Amino acid sequence: MKTKILIVLLFINLVSSCQNKTQPIMQNSEITEKNIVNKLASNIHHYDDEPMYQLLITNDWCSSEILVNDILAYKNFQEPLDGPTVDINNYIFKNGAQKVTIRLYPVGKYKNKDIDKFIAETGMSITVNEYNARTEKDKEIVKYSAPRKNDQRDSFEAIGKTYYEASFIFNATIPYKVEGFENARDLREWDAAILHKKLLQEYNKVKAIYQNKNYDNIARISYANLKNQVISKYQTREYINEVWEMLMEVYKLPTFEMQPIENYKMVFFADGKLVALMQDSKDSRVRGNSSLWAKFNRGEGIETLFCNRYFYIPKGETEFKIY
Repeated sequence: MKTKILIVLLFINLVSSCQNKTQPIMQNSEITEKNIVNKLASNIHHYDDEPMYQLLITNDWCSSEILVNDILAYKNFQEPLDGPTVDINNYIFKNGAQKVTIRLYPVGKYKNKDIDKFIAETGMSITVNEYNARTEKDKEIVKYSAPRKNDQRDSFEAIGKTYYEASFIFNATIPYKVEGFENARDLREWDAAILHKKLLQEYNKVKAIYQNKNYDNIARISYANLKNQVISKYQTREYINEVWEMLMEVYKLPTFEMQPIENYKMVFFADGKLVALMQDSKDSRVRGNSSLWAKFNRGEGIETLFCNRYFYIPKGETEFKIY
């Protein structure tokens, strides 16, 4: 009897061990938890002219998403009156025309009100600003304001509606070189059911990487996005190290727990070159975020971390790469 119990226990431990192991990510296979900071820092270059492009946003009585070159750069589903500054260099992949798209939605529930349609005071204005990190000088590139009805300053053009979208163009000149998605396949051309099945499999694989605390694989799937960010923002090794240590501190918490992949929709970005499973919820706490997310507790209450990963397939290939 004891022998049988021992065999059963060994079998259970073996199965558990196999389930906890995740296959190594082949993308960026040379990257590890220990060398990612040095690898990222080795890509940074500094220039006599280091422009930082920024969006200066005024958000009035609406929820909103702002995309730069069709990649989500800013979202606000919680504060109907907001005025942040957003750095957007990491969405600029080449010189020339850059496209900014705004998507506005009604505020919804706010305090004791339920604003389910645009009101007269709804609006948004965006100033594209160029700040030179070397000279600390800045200049206004272009200013956009959501149109008012009949040129009346106090009446939004889309008053009474539930969705508004508009775009404008500005020109940028950058000194750095980063990899964009011109050589990626247009995933909108795929059969939607096949693409969804393939993408969900990828999400479950990535979810397991985070949950099983496979730190080398986490470094590999983080590398491409972080690389573009640190290059385009002229970062320092010290800053990279600080950010990576902060992320790893969260990943290594015993309370770090990935959440179920559910209530999502498949969304395309970058003119169909990127795809993601995004939260399909009106809950302002999760709306506009990835369906890949975790909860954790550092001793001050429950916090959330959204692992906003995009997926693409290079031309001539059939398997996803992670951005």
